[in-house]
This record gives sequence, structure tokens and C-alpha cells, in this order.
Amino acid sequence: MIGGATAVGLVFKRGVILAAEKRMAYGSFIAAKRVRKVFKITDKVGAACAGWMADMQEVVRELQYIIRLRSLELSVEPSVSSIAKLTSVLLRQNRLYPLMTQIIIGGYVREPKVFSLDPLGSLLEDKYVAVGSGGEIAIGLLESEYQEEINLEKAKNLVLRAIKSAIERDAISGDGVDFLIITDDSTFEETIIFR
Repeated sequence: MIGGATAVGLVFKRGVILAAEKRMAYGSFIAAKRVRKVFKITDKVGAACAGWMADMQEVVRELQYIIRLRSLELSVEPSVSSIAKLTSVLLRQNRLYPLMTQIIIGGYVREPKVFSLDPLGSLLEDKYVAVGSGGEIAIGLLESEYQEEINLEKAKNLVLRAIKSAIERDAISGDGVDFLIITDDSTFEETIIFR
């Protein structure tokens, strides 16, 4: 477990959902309640992160820069797998002074895919993943209720319930959820704030 947060990634019938709660905490101190931990990397690929904010922002900025540069050079849209592998390389090259973040890379380029990465660059593909201090709690609900052919509405509801269950038991997570939903034909973001 690295730092605070709960982030979830899930493949559904026509796309991918990436989501994370909004609280930033340092130990028992809540530093902010409206932090964004879900990022668009390209129009069809995104990241959801848990851990130290500066480290996750640095990885995402570097990814966006490298991918934009490569896209200009090659005129080819990078696949979800290639972006996940690039993320793994960025994390691995910092292994002696690791970036304290766990990252979920997901998107829809030809097919929906979700990958989870730890601070040392380990790369695992699955249909659903959860990372962060509330990840163990969230994964329990995902594991018991995920179905291969789940539709967008049910997938979004499942992700929301998984993050809410983590928030109830993890003091470092809370305050709302940001979603990045990527389908075969669109990409959109949504935020739910808890009162």
C-alpha cells in the first residue's frame, strides 16, 4: 500500500471505467477534499492513481509529453498496452528512488484494457483492479459482483459502490469520486461529491 486513496479500473462490455476518490491525506491530516486523481492521457486512454500527489502528477505529465511527441513523429495512436508498458518503464527507471504511486492505466483502442502498476513498474492486466489504501476493501466487492458482459450503467454503479465501501472503512479515502469513462465511441468525465 502506497499513501492514501482508492482507485478502481474496470472493463465493461463497450469500454473502461477509471475512478478514484477525492481526498488527499498525510497520515491522519486531511490536506484537501477536492483532489483529482483521474487523468486523461490521450483521447482514448486514462490513468487513475493512488499515493503521493506530486509523484502521480509527475508520471502523468511525463507520459502525456512522451506520447504527444511520439504521436507527432509516427502519426499513430498508441495502444493501451504500449502506454501501460511506457508507464512501467518510467516507474522502473526510478526504482532506486521510487515514485510513491500506484497507477491504473485503462482505455479503449481497438479493445478495452485495464492494467495496474506498482511503484517499481510491475505490470498486470486484468478485467478489474483496485489500488491504494482502500484497494483491498474495494477489490472484495468487485470480485464478488463483476460479470464479463456487464453494461455501462451496472459497471459504473459497481465501481461507485466499491469505492464507497472503501471510504467507509479507510479514513484516508473520501469526499467524492471522479470518473473517466472511455467507450468505443466517446470519452467523458463525471464527478460525484459526497456531502
